[in-house]
Amino acid sequence: MRLHIAIDVQNHQAEIDLSAGVIALLHAAAQDAWRELERVKLSANSVDELDALDIAMVDRVESDRVHREFMDIAGATDVITFHHGELLICPDIASSQAVEYGEPVLRELLRYLVHGMLHLAGYHDAEADDRSCMEAVQECMVASLWVRHFGHEYEGK
Repeated sequence: MRLHIAIDVQNHQAEIDLSAGVIALLHAAAQDAWRELERVKLSANSVDELDALDIAMVDRVESDRVHREFMDIAGATDVITFHHGELLICPDIASSQAVEYGEPVLRELLRYLVHGMLHLAGYHDAEADDRSCMEAVQECMVASLWVRHFGHEYEGK
């Protein structure tokens, strides 16, 4: 696994206001999360062959379109992971989920970013046991990354 790869975070939606500063923080968190994958990855998998990771923030319409086209599932979703090194994250879903779980929206976005990266590292969440394992690793990473990159400044956002 390459410890330093090109990571690009782009905002392609207008449903949720994400400033350039927030995108930069997500980018820095993604770089740290990538380095953490070396420690937590499962066996040889697609993460070992990647030299770039593209993370796109998309609206509900685009999330729904991609979800239908590539997974044959109707409806927008939180994060879609392509094993060629692309994550599509829907901030509007993050906003809804953040309210439901009493979390800051940015922490929910960070969770989706980590979740997608863990899929690249070989984790699955279709079965309950796999999901429990994945969520334990995910929440540990989210907690650590949150403190390092967002801290108290973004606690309520």
